Amino acid sequence: MTTTAGDYIEAPSRSEQAARAEATDARGRLLAADGTPLKRSLARALRRQKLRALALIAPLLLFIVLTFLAPIADMLFRSVENAIVPETLPRTVIALADWDHTAGEAPDEDVFAALYTDLVVAEAYKRHTRLGSRLNYETSGMSSLFRKSGRRVGRFDTDEYTKQFVALDPAWENSATFEALLARAGVAAALPLTADAYAAWKQTVIEAEGDDPAEEEPWDFVYTALYRDLVAGPDAAALADTLAGAALPAVGGFETVSIKAQFLDADDDWADPDVWATIQSLSGVYTRSYFLAAADFEQTPDGTIVPKPEDEAIYLFLFERTLYLSVTITFTCLLLGYPIAWLLANLPLRTANLLLILVLLPFWTSLLVRASSWIVLLQQQGVVNDTLVTLGILSDDGRLEMMFNQTGTIIAMTHILLPFMILPLYSVMKTIPPSYLRAAKSLGATDFTAFWRVYFPNTIPGIGAGAILVFILSIGYYITPELVGGTEGLFISNRIAYHISSSLNWGLAAALATILLLVVLILYWCYDRIVGIDNVKLG
Repeated sequence: MTTTAGDYIEAPSRSEQAARAEATDARGRLLAADGTPLKRSLARALRRQKLRALALIAPLLLFIVLTFLAPIADMLFRSVENAIVPETLPRTVIALADWDHTAGEAPDEDVFAALYTDLVVAEAYKRHTRLGSRLNYETSGMSSLFRKSGRRVGRFDTDEYTKQFVALDPAWENSATFEALLARAGVAAALPLTADAYAAWKQTVIEAEGDDPAEEEPWDFVYTALYRDLVAGPDAAALADTLAGAALPAVGGFETVSIKAQFLDADDDWADPDVWATIQSLSGVYTRSYFLAAADFEQTPDGTIVPKPEDEAIYLFLFERTLYLSVTITFTCLLLGYPIAWLLANLPLRTANLLLILVLLPFWTSLLVRASSWIVLLQQQGVVNDTLVTLGILSDDGRLEMMFNQTGTIIAMTHILLPFMILPLYSVMKTIPPSYLRAAKSLGATDFTAFWRVYFPNTIPGIGAGAILVFILSIGYYITPELVGGTEGLFISNRIAYHISSSLNWGLAAALATILLLVVLILYWCYDRIVGIDNVKLG
C-alpha cells in the first residue's frame, strides 16, 4: 500500500498533550475555561439563552394571556357558574334538600323560616334583586316575587318574638347577652339556629350596615331562631344557669307567628311548588341550565329535560342562520374578490398600487359611515330604488326591499369584508409566474383549460386563507347586522350582545358564545382534515 505525505497525521506535541491533560478533571471530563465541566457549562449557557428568549416574548405572552386566554376562561366559567343561589340562600338550599316537588305542596314551616333568615340578610346586602333576576331566567315572575318579598320581609310580625323575650328579661335586648350566651361551652351546639342567625347578623351589621354590633340590638330573625331552638327541646343541661335556660319553660306560652303565612301574605306565589322547585333545581354551585337554554331546551321542575315550546325556540335557528349567512358572505366575497385580485396581480405595478389603495379604502372609513351609506342607497326610498323607478324599470309600488333583511346584511358585510378576501388572493397570485400560463398555451391548452388546470390550483392556498378570514370574521359580526339586518338578518352574535348589555344574562351569553366557539373550532378541524391548514398561505 502506497501513502503520500497528506496521508500522515501529525502527532500532538508534548505541550499540546499537557494542555489537554490540564483541561480534564480526575474523571477525564473536559473542563471549560473557568474550571467547570464543559457539559455543565454548555447546559448553563443554553439555559441562559432560553431565559433571554423567554424574557423577550414575555410581554407578548402576558398580553395574550390577559386579553385572550383569560377572557375565554372566564366565559367558559360563567356559562356553568351558579354560585349566587347557594351563596344568597344557603340555609334555604339545605332545608330544601329533602323536599319532594312531586307532592304538589309548598314546603313546611322550617323551609320558610330558613328563607326568612336568608332573605333578611340578602336584603341588607341588596342581593335579593340579583337573585330574583337569576331565577327569573328559569321561571317568569321570580324577579318581582323577590323584590316584593324583600320589601315586606322587614315588616313581618316576627317582632312578636323580640317583644316577648325582652318582656321576660330586658337583657335580651342587648347583643352582649347573645355574645356571652353563645360563648359558653355547649350552648352553640344546643342552639344551632340561634348561633347561625346571630353570626349572620353580626357579619351583616359590620359589612352591609357599617355599624358596631356591640352597639346594636339584634334583628328580629335572631329572636325567631332563638324561639325555634327553644321549642325544639334543646339540651337543658347545656343551658343551665343562662338566660336561655331561664326562658326555656316560658317559650311554650309565647304567642306564635307563622312565617309561612307571612310569606303567603306577602305574595301568593310562595305557595306555588314550581317556585320552590326552581330554587331547588338551581341550588348547586354549577348549573347546566344556560347550555340547555342555548340549545332551546329546558329542565322541568321534576328534572326532566324537554324541548322549549316552538314559539320560544330561537337559538338553534339563529345558529343555522348565522352559518348560512356567513357561508354566503364568504362565497360572495370570493366571487367578487377573485377577479379583482387577478387584475391587481397582472396590472403594471404603478396601476396595481393605485387600485390597491382603493381596495384598502374601506379600512379607513368608519364602520358606522359605511353601514349608514348602504342604508341611504338601498332602502325603499333610497337612491337605488329611486333611480330604478325614474328609469321606469320599477313601479313606485314595486320598490325592492333590499335593506333591514338578509339581503342588506349580505351586501353590507360583503363590502366590509371584501378586502380580507382580496389581499390573501393578491399576495398568492403575485407569486405565480406568468410563464406557467404561456407554457400551458404553448402545449395546446385553451385559455379556460390553462386557467382551470394550471392557474387556479396555484391560487387555492390564497382562497383558503381568504375564506377562513372572511368566514371567522363574519360569523362573529354583530354591529353591521344590528344596523342593516332588521329582524331577518340578525346573527347569534346579536343575541349574545343583547344578553350582555341589555338583559344582563351573562350566563346565557357565555353559553351561546361557548357553543359558537365550539362550532368554529369544529369547522376549522373539518377544514384542516379536508383541505389541510398547511396549504393555506398569505403569500
